[in-house]
Amino acid sequence: MDQIIIEKIKQVKKGDQSAFADVVSFYQDKIYQHCLRMLGNAHEAEDMAQEAFIRAYVNIHSFDDRRKFSTWLYRIATNLTIDRIRKRKPDYYLDAEIRGTEGLDMYSQLASEERLPGEEVESLELQRYIHHEISQLPPKYRSIIMLRYLEEFSLQEISDILDIPLGTVKTRIHRGREALRKRLRHV
Repeated sequence: MDQIIIEKIKQVKKGDQSAFADVVSFYQDKIYQHCLRMLGNAHEAEDMAQEAFIRAYVNIHSFDDRRKFSTWLYRIATNLTIDRIRKRKPDYYLDAEIRGTEGLDMYSQLASEERLPGEEVESLELQRYIHHEISQLPPKYRSIIMLRYLEEFSLQEISDILDIPLGTVKTRIHRGREALRKRLRHV
């Protein structure tokens, strides 16, 4: 699939705007989910995902064909979401009620495996608590923890996405895990 994306990017660089639509179609759900995990708000996540694709399109000529496009795109999306987190008021949480609904929060939108009702409730409560605690971490640790453990990127890919040295990635993962461990010590 990477080869197809590389070909599409080459077509976009040559002026074929429709080729970018194929790129967007391939990555839109992944980028949206990444933004949603970072922000905890569906509307903001949609905005940030759309902005990430706009920025990628506008700056496509600065993309280095020798690198992975997904890494470059995730870097754009991550930087946009971190900027949004820094600018907004800290009253957006994953457990906040969704406007226009009765009692639904963002956790109710997460997919769950079929289990016994008691196990499902227990798992959802734990998941809600862990995600809440992750959302309380400083943005530099939150983004690292999410990229590593929720998006399952390699250390090198995280380094490329965030444009920071590999050693810094390792340090932030360690510090982020320690901060999260302290927050979760009574679980």
